[in-house]
Amino acid sequence: MIPVVSIVGYSNSGKTTLIEKIIPLLKVKGYKIGTIKHDAHEFEIDHQGKDTWRMRRAGADVVTISSEIQMAMIKTVYAEENIDEIVKQLFKDVHLVITEGYKASDKPKIEVIRFKNPLIMPENNLIGIVDNTSVGEVITLPKEYKNINKFKIDDVNSITDFIEERFLSNVEL
Repeated sequence: MIPVVSIVGYSNSGKTTLIEKIIPLLKVKGYKIGTIKHDAHEFEIDHQGKDTWRMRRAGADVVTISSEIQMAMIKTVYAEENIDEIVKQLFKDVHLVITEGYKASDKPKIEVIRFKNPLIMPENNLIGIVDNTSVGEVITLPKEYKNINKFKIDDVNSITDFIEERFLSNVEL
């Protein structure tokens, strides 16, 4: 099974920015990385009037657009798919999947904290906390968090090394 790590946190905590910084550090080492963004709302990536939009409107359950350099699929689902199913269907050729969100999943989580107390309790598979507070601000964590790995947001190399050691140590490149 392809390993999955979820980057979680409150809105505007810095999750996407952190993922943007981790991916190139893993890519330069030769890893293939996939990402899944969880959206708690309905989203639309198709464009009204375009061919794929018209095909979906006509009733197609799955629409794929493909070129020589990229491919995208839009699939109608009737219940939210779990991460394992998405990974199994779409991520066969990657070494690691990084999700943004999925705080309720059973996957290992790294939480980015910026303004508030932690969202995830250690017993919910929390493996790391990334402190994205302003200079001079201090996060005070309850004692339950004492064995959780802690990082500053600007120490992306250490965060990436932690992810690599935890999830990619058996990958042969």
